[in-house]
Amino acid sequence: MVDNPTVRVRRVYDEPHPDDGTRVLVDRLWPRGMSKTRARLDQWYPAVAPSTQLRTWYHHEPERFDEFTRRYLDELTQPERADALAHLRDLAENGPLTLLTATKAADISEAAVLATLLTPGAAGSPDNPVSATERPHPAAGKTSNPLRRAPPGS
Repeated sequence: MVDNPTVRVRRVYDEPHPDDGTRVLVDRLWPRGMSKTRARLDQWYPAVAPSTQLRTWYHHEPERFDEFTRRYLDELTQPERADALAHLRDLAENGPLTLLTATKAADISEAAVLATLLTPGAAGSPDNPVSATERPHPAAGKTSNPLRRAPPGS
């Protein structure tokens, strides 16, 4: 078990880094134009992704991120999503974890929300629970089994 898990957020279209550790796609939909080989991911967990309704409403509009975060955190309490989140937590506790997303704005994506939850001591993690309204907006400090499905074409 790792004392201080490293959880990163990257775009699935970017080249993998040697320090990525376990690479997990957390989007509900498979990335457009991406082959299984090119994605070079270890797992795909669409069950942890926001609902289609929430994703469609949010549409990655920065002014909606706080409300998106609040609604998504609520969705993560649903049994299937909670199980997927627990699996991601296990992965993070056993080594570096990179959460992959296809969105261009990864810092305001579900992957960013998940990374916050999976990082001990971070706002919203089990060690430091806070509401979405108390959580800092990621763009402000910009740096940048049944749950598993096989990617298309596998």
